[in-house]
Amino acid sequence: MASKSSRGPVDLPGFFADLVRCETRLYNALNDRLREQHGIVTSQFEFLRFLRDHPGSRVADLATEFAIGIGATSKGIDRLDKQAWVVRRTNPADRRSSLLDLTPEGLRLVEAAEATFTRTLAELTADVLSGPSGAAAAQVFSELRSALERDQIGLPTG
Repeated sequence: MASKSSRGPVDLPGFFADLVRCETRLYNALNDRLREQHGIVTSQFEFLRFLRDHPGSRVADLATEFAIGIGATSKGIDRLDKQAWVVRRTNPADRRSSLLDLTPEGLRLVEAAEATFTRTLAELTADVLSGPSGAAAAQVFSELRSALERDQIGLPTG
């Protein structure tokens, strides 16, 4: 576990361990709640939410957003398509790719799941994020993400 001291240099291996373990535990808890209440998992929720907010996206757009491979993204979209939550339409600018949109059922699902997701995340983080350092922590992670994305760090290679 990382040192909790606010003085001195940051324990980078400890910071990394805390970051990854927090992400994993939150992701798993959200996964369980979404599966239990809506029959979807966190990755499906994230794809649906992205497509709600970015209609007409391509598989490549989702892969870039989530820093995952095209193959994994395409398989995820195939699962959503099979459930009739997403539709593919031919991209008029590039017939080799498809544009993705939510179906009415997909929109209903993501709206209901978003309420569960937000409520659960608030429950899991309220004690820490509502404290004096909560906004600062959120700002640090936002800045770190922006820097990594700006410099295209951590993109999949395949």
